[in-house]
Amino acid sequence: MENDKALSMLGICRRAGKLSCGHDAAQTAIKHGHARLCLLSSDASERLCEEFERSVPLIKTGYTMQEIGHATSLRSAVLTVDDRGLASRIQTILNIAYGEDNV
Repeated sequence: MENDKALSMLGICRRAGKLSCGHDAAQTAIKHGHARLCLLSSDASERLCEEFERSVPLIKTGYTMQEIGHATSLRSAVLTVDDRGLASRIQTILNIAYGEDNV
């Protein structure tokens, strides 16, 4: 299943130190130019979605905070992938799963 691949990739990002989880960490990664992709959980608040919508490429995933937390060991509604190659791979996987309209 494509969704399992994306969650596995998030786990790899976490272990590689290329994932910024949580509001403040994501904001810092974006501010310093490290963030390559921003991901929002399906249960992220509308305010949070609006806050991050113009930062970097953004995908609102179909994953809940709990599912993201299970894959990354960090429960968070927003996270950034801070590596160009990993971000590109995750974006490709999620575009296949959710379609291009979500980016």
